[in-house]
Amino acid sequence: MIVSMQDKGEALLSKCSKGFKSLVRRKQVDSVHVRREGHQLARKLTALDLTAIGVGTTIGAGVYVLVGTVAREHTGPALTVSFLIAGLAAALSAFCYAELASRCPSAGSAYHYAYICIGESVAWLIGWSLILEYTIGGAAIARGISPNIALFLGGEGNLPAFLVRHTIPQLGVVVDPCAAILVLIVTFLLCAGIKESSLVQTIVTTVNVCAMLFIIVAGGYLACKTGWVGYELHGRFFPFGLNGMLAGSAIVFFSYIGFDAVTGAAEETKRPLRDLPLGIGMTLTLCCILYMLVSVVIVGLVPYYALNPDTPISSAFSANGMQWAAYIVTAGAVTALCASLMGSLLPQPRLLMAMARDGLLPAFFSDISTRTQVPVKSTVTTGMLAAVLAFFMDVSELSGMVSVGTLLAFTVVAISILILRYAPPEEVPLPSSLQQFIDSVRKQLDDDSQSMERKEFNDADIVEQRPSQSEYGEASIQYPLIEKQFCEGNQDKQNPRRRRNIAIWNIALFCIGVLVLTSAASVEYLPSLVHFSLGAVGAAILLCSLVVLACLNQDEARHSFGHTGGFLCPFVPFLPAACILINSYLLMSLGVGTWIRVSIWLIMGALVYISYGWRHSSLTNAVYVPMAYLDHIYRASSSHQV
Repeated sequence: MIVSMQDKGEALLSKCSKGFKSLVRRKQVDSVHVRREGHQLARKLTALDLTAIGVGTTIGAGVYVLVGTVAREHTGPALTVSFLIAGLAAALSAFCYAELASRCPSAGSAYHYAYICIGESVAWLIGWSLILEYTIGGAAIARGISPNIALFLGGEGNLPAFLVRHTIPQLGVVVDPCAAILVLIVTFLLCAGIKESSLVQTIVTTVNVCAMLFIIVAGGYLACKTGWVGYELHGRFFPFGLNGMLAGSAIVFFSYIGFDAVTGAAEETKRPLRDLPLGIGMTLTLCCILYMLVSVVIVGLVPYYALNPDTPISSAFSANGMQWAAYIVTAGAVTALCASLMGSLLPQPRLLMAMARDGLLPAFFSDISTRTQVPVKSTVTTGMLAAVLAFFMDVSELSGMVSVGTLLAFTVVAISILILRYAPPEEVPLPSSLQQFIDSVRKQLDDDSQSMERKEFNDADIVEQRPSQSEYGEASIQYPLIEKQFCEGNQDKQNPRRRRNIAIWNIALFCIGVLVLTSAASVEYLPSLVHFSLGAVGAAILLCSLVVLACLNQDEARHSFGHTGGFLCPFVPFLPAACILINSYLLMSLGVGTWIRVSIWLIMGALVYISYGWRHSSLTNAVYVPMAYLDHIYRASSSHQV
């Protein structure tokens, strides 16, 4: 009876252990050894194409409104400084993305990186969050295009009747046919091929950038004629103080979201090791320069308190006698929204394809067209869903949920950099079909290792048995040297393991410290003493763990992890740590309502993962082997096939 209960307990413990391990199982970096079945995505994109995708996705119509609202309520003339600080904060995430994109150039972006560095459950969480972001983001952008088109044409009355918004009385729903049609057009373009869609993206983005250049040049000319009246405030460059300027930076930070769309096309890039980091860097640099120049001009044309919060740029030109400039500004806003719509719908089919390849979603989403070499089924599915949402729903209230997916992805990517540098995966999964080669190579290497150890021991024994110099009255020195050599050898084997464990624990402690500190800084209803105590505890944990990481040597295995020779993130661990802290604070600053809605979505995702993804994962029957065995196993497998 007792033995039976013990057996049941051990079986239950074994199942729990196996279940936990399945949540943190990690996949292999795609390499020359990994041959995908079926057709592949077409590698046709250059650094210029990636930059057009990134800039088009990042510069939305929001900047045409954002400059007025933020300048009036938060920054005043210091709006340019806020854009610069926000750009530098976004650059922290861009550096992390650039290294991972060049090391792991496959579809899936942050989901793919999290699966390799952290584990399956976190990867699913990120992938599920990004699905929500892309779907709601695309629908929200599409709903914003039709009013701008109506404004450009002089009012809704000038729109064709079938494009005008109207209300369904029985449902009380305002439908937007124009938004749905635009989503379907973009979906068709994306199905035509990656080179074709990127060409259209480049053209639309160029028109948008030209509109912004017109604002900068014409606005700068007008400001020079009027004497830059917006800055004649007698020392009031920071009218809302430093806090106002930082608050403005937190708001405009979201105008830089979109550069990560570049990594979504990693598998379609000709030279990913060079072009992906270059595309990310050029995207962020160009966007930051344009944002800063536009803000300099607009705040200089009109005093910040006189800016129109709804149409700041058009109103600034109208106040200086250039009413016709409103058409160019509106054209820029329309093209910006169209480029953002294309950029929002481009990564999602590739994300679904990556998740389906890994078995977490049905194989239907992983099919690639033989003619266009794009995931047509995934593209059509996501396009139809976004079109339905854009037609029936006003998703503006859900727009805050878009930020959650992006900020979670930014945070996880920075954590992945720390793991990659200090504790990269030691084992890689291989299919169970290679089991015989794995056993053969493991036995061969173990035998070689044992014979080497036996030889070293015999050599040491021979040295010990040599005539000691003590017979001639001199002190013996052979044995102490041998003993010291063995001790140093054992330490060399133990130190990497000890250093790795210390690094893992300190990365975990750093994340806990960030969570405590940002929670204390964001929650407003707590007493001041509790605020201060939590903040002090979180800061202490954060700083101590960061100091320990800075003192540790980075793992030597990082040099051979993934595709080598690409971009390396600088200032590790400080840069990823700052990235984690900033993005966590922004996450905690989102409203309670947003988090409630996101939590419902994540619970739904957990149910989908438990019921399907966990059971169908491609790693379910995988065999994990040390990295050192990998080349030997593939060599043995290749020779057997030959």
